[in-house]
Amino acid sequence: MSGAARGRTLAYGAAIAIIVFDQWVKHWIVGDLRLADGQTLALWGPLHLTLVRNPGVAYGLLRSHAQWSRWALSVFELAVAVALIVWAWRNRRTFLALAIGLVMGGAVGNLIDRVRNGAVVDFIDLQGLHFPWVFNLADSAITVGIALLIAESLFAPRDSS
Repeated sequence: MSGAARGRTLAYGAAIAIIVFDQWVKHWIVGDLRLADGQTLALWGPLHLTLVRNPGVAYGLLRSHAQWSRWALSVFELAVAVALIVWAWRNRRTFLALAIGLVMGGAVGNLIDRVRNGAVVDFIDLQGLHFPWVFNLADSAITVGIALLIAESLFAPRDSS
């Protein structure tokens, strides 16, 4: 398997895994646990589950309940996902492929929520650690993926060509 094929497989595999796991956990939170909006369930130490439906972007920024903003954010998330699909197709580096896959999977996971529900389902609550935002697994994948992209850009050896 060529480097490009290996990178594509890793990127798309990571994205699919994130999408499936993210959507499964969100279904569990909303469907099986039946948490009501704003309801909190203590799990362990500082970790709580708190259901928040976020019509904005990360950390509630650009919060708007207008339908045009829902669809504008959906189009933006779709454009990001398509750009990442193309980038993953052209990429030959394994570490970079993983980072792209994490961001891609997180973007698509949140896009599914926004299209299906009109808002992103957030539920991970770390207020016990004085972290004021509630987030989800897709957000976590995006954050880790971006951190890996930054690390790769700072520390990866460069081709001399």
